[in-house]
Amino acid sequence: MKTSRRKHTAAFKAKVALAAVRGEKTAAELASQFGVHPHQIHNWKKTLLENAGAVFEKATGGSEKSEDVGELYEKIGQLTVERDFLSRVLGR
Repeated sequence: MKTSRRKHTAAFKAKVALAAVRGEKTAAELASQFGVHPHQIHNWKKTLLENAGAVFEKATGGSEKSEDVGELYEKIGQLTVERDFLSRVLGR
């Protein structure tokens, strides 16, 4: 017997997990409403609660990118100077 696995989107998982966090319905009721196993609902709820703090953390991704870009521009400048020096020395 072959079972096909369904892929759920992140938005769907969040919707189900938020419904579970609200606690207005039991996991069994939510499972029948959304067509997933109650155990899966518990897992998504647990994941949501564990990672909820990450939503409010200060994003540092932008500053790290700008630092990386700055380092890359420095490296490009250094390589350009070295190339120009070597081309003058070799007479090209």
